[in-house]
Amino acid sequence: MQTNLKNYLTITAGYWAFTLTDGAIRMLVVLYFHLLGYSPFEVAMLFLFYEFFGIVTNLVGGWLGAKLGLNVTMHIGMAMQIVALLMLTVPDAYLSVAYVMLAQALSGIAKDLNKMSAKSGVKTLVTDSSASSNSKLFKWVALLTGSKNALKGVGYFLGALLLQITGFRMALAILAGGLLIVLIITRVLLPENIGKAKSKVKFTQVFSNTPAINWLSAARFFLFGSRDVWFVVALPVYLYEVLNWSFTKVGSFMALWIIGYGIVQALTPKMLGSLKRHKHAPNGFTAQMLALLLALIPAGIALGLMQGIDPSVIIVTGLLIFGAIFAINSAVHSYLILDYAEHDKVALNVGFYYMANAAGRLTGTVLSGLVYQGYGLIGCLWVSAGFVLMAGILSSALPKIASQKQ
Repeated sequence: MQTNLKNYLTITAGYWAFTLTDGAIRMLVVLYFHLLGYSPFEVAMLFLFYEFFGIVTNLVGGWLGAKLGLNVTMHIGMAMQIVALLMLTVPDAYLSVAYVMLAQALSGIAKDLNKMSAKSGVKTLVTDSSASSNSKLFKWVALLTGSKNALKGVGYFLGALLLQITGFRMALAILAGGLLIVLIITRVLLPENIGKAKSKVKFTQVFSNTPAINWLSAARFFLFGSRDVWFVVALPVYLYEVLNWSFTKVGSFMALWIIGYGIVQALTPKMLGSLKRHKHAPNGFTAQMLALLLALIPAGIALGLMQGIDPSVIIVTGLLIFGAIFAINSAVHSYLILDYAEHDKVALNVGFYYMANAAGRLTGTVLSGLVYQGYGLIGCLWVSAGFVLMAGILSSALPKIASQKQ
């Protein structure tokens, strides 16, 4: 038990350190390249490969994790992030759009390797499927996921602070050096072969043949698409252009939203009360009901805007409610994929699931720009409501009993 707890804390600490750099590099790139005179569209394009390669990485990364071990893929991800950070320290003359997109592609691959490895690693530390073990798994994954999202928001502040105090290149060097130290420490502390499959792993096994995992992955696609279709492009542009918020106010509000979102995720087991009252962790019915409840929020915001209610009030209030329910839903999903995954194939199952997650984010990001341009924020909100409704419909096919796979 003590060994499992030590390994969990080591994995979590490594994930925290990586997440800080992930949030910081995003803010550094946005602010610095805006200062260099890049247009908003060019800045957005810098992150295109970051999102796209998440789809590929989760598939290939799950296979590599099962083949080589999760500690290996986690440290490969850290090493790639260090390279991505150092790539951006070259003189401005070399910072072309193509070059920065390549650096961001490496960062995106690194992020998904690290996320898949950390979350899969937690599953390997729970060795049975009893009710108490399921409750422990739910608490551990909720804390890991929630703290990650909170720290990503902190990373936004860290990136902006380092840029102001040390400058762009020194900030990148500090982040790379800190992550290198964490890589060395976690490499020493973690045992070999975490999550490594006992039998030979074929690449074709990256595609799940477990119905529950397939249904959950499909629901995850629409769940995260529903968030990004209005959160990524439409919301910040609306706040800036329509509500006349400053860049600082928009960035601070969204960073605080992400931090709050992460805190709610971490507290989800306690908020649901499932561990004490019902003596079991969430199941497919929990995910279905949360999705159907969530669909009401963007629809309500859209209706409010159509009725002429003060946009500042309804958007801020609605976004806070949406964030809280979405965070709980996401935490339940993150638990369910580990509950459904087989111990010997956890990396493969989680990789496939987060491939769907990445595809949903990419789809939502693209639609956020396209729908906003044609139909404004209200159009994005209606698309979001439709996406969440679809997630709820797909979740109806999930097992209604914890740890029961179909």
